[in-house]
Amino acid sequence: MISVASLLAWLLAIIQLLGILSAIRAVMDARTAQGAIAWAIALIAFPYLALPLFWIFGKRKFEGYVIERRSALSEASPIARQAHQALIDRGLLVRTEHSRELPFERLAKLPFTTGNDAELLIDGDATFASMFAGIEKARDYVLVQFYIFRDDQIGRTLQERLLARVRAGVRVYLLYDEIGSHDLSRHCIKRMRAGGIDVRSFHTVGGRANRFQLNFRNHRKIVIVDGTDAWVGGLNVGDEYLGRDPKVGFWRDTHLHVQGPVVQAVQVAFLEDWHWAADEMPALNWNPCAAANGARREVLALPSGPADELETCTLFFIAAINAATSRLWIASPYFVPDEQFITAVQLAALRGVEVRIIIPKHSDNLLVGLSIWSFLDELESVGVEFYRYTRGFMHQKVTLIDDEYCTIGTANFDNRSFRLNFEITMGVADRELASQVRAMLEADFANAERIRASDLTARSFPFRFAVRAARLASPVQ
Repeated sequence: MISVASLLAWLLAIIQLLGILSAIRAVMDARTAQGAIAWAIALIAFPYLALPLFWIFGKRKFEGYVIERRSALSEASPIARQAHQALIDRGLLVRTEHSRELPFERLAKLPFTTGNDAELLIDGDATFASMFAGIEKARDYVLVQFYIFRDDQIGRTLQERLLARVRAGVRVYLLYDEIGSHDLSRHCIKRMRAGGIDVRSFHTVGGRANRFQLNFRNHRKIVIVDGTDAWVGGLNVGDEYLGRDPKVGFWRDTHLHVQGPVVQAVQVAFLEDWHWAADEMPALNWNPCAAANGARREVLALPSGPADELETCTLFFIAAINAATSRLWIASPYFVPDEQFITAVQLAALRGVEVRIIIPKHSDNLLVGLSIWSFLDELESVGVEFYRYTRGFMHQKVTLIDDEYCTIGTANFDNRSFRLNFEITMGVADRELASQVRAMLEADFANAERIRASDLTARSFPFRFAVRAARLASPVQ
């Protein structure tokens, strides 16, 4: 009979072996040398603690996810090829002449299109009113995707409107992230399915390789109606996004309503996610048309995520920073960039670009709230200005580049959005919309306070130490 001591010895040996094998994988797969060294040392020295952490947080790629969009709406798909040809025939593709636009298109693999309209939606009331009006007009299908979907007052209002469209013969597909929507009850899901809504979770632990991976999120917020209208931005479905949570108070956010051929690109992103979650491809409208009101805005949709070959989101925003010649304003609730972003922002400031960064005064994430302070000194030294929004919680993800470019989407300025989350960002090359975004951000700066490195110096040593310690955890924030 094998003794308890022998069994324990075998168990410890197996754990140590798994630690060594995992360390080899970390060395082969880690994004940076620093990350590889940190994981390898931890896995060999402390395998009992490091192994479960590595299985949850160690992977940098989401395996098995099938990318459907590659090369101009996916050359492999007859439907996509037909849609791409229609864009050409109808003169809806933008002839890119400016070199600073080329990286955006090559990263997105979905071209800038013209013939679009783009409506800036400021805060929850305007956003949900626009969404609900669009859903009411749906005649064929509605696609709904949110990171957080709550069964509260606004959530039930949306459910009622979707169920009404189902009764009118409209197909409704709803996709949610099971981690972000962890409190969405089975009863709510059952009620929607009983009413005819096809409800699926994104299933981030799908596939054998992702079984233990709780680190990836589908952070996209998308609503699409009939392939002609789309809504993308920072708002999830929850009462707090309308300022109804007394603990949070006023909620500041931004969304974008687009019409025109760019909706087809947003639809491709949703279809990729739906294909992963449901293993099916619903029949959708792939007939790109210009916006009915004759608008000619140039818009690009950039889906990004851990299944991409390149770090799409990272490269996109670095390209945006490098493209700035006079103005770079960044609004993000979570500003925890890595060194390459710090360098790019410093270079922008050194070449004379006005760089402003606005964040919420009170973060809902303690580590993020502390980490932000750690960037003040190195960015302020080259002229970057930091502001904290004081009216309430600011959750928008917006950048303004010069007087003609802006981005509105779901991605924060942190490692999670750049490398671990599935995100979508709308890039708009249009002076009129950029002017609207500038006016919106100027109003936000008017409701913000300037913070400086001296403010940190004046704080207590324990606080300053906590700031530096939090910075060390930035890769997992």
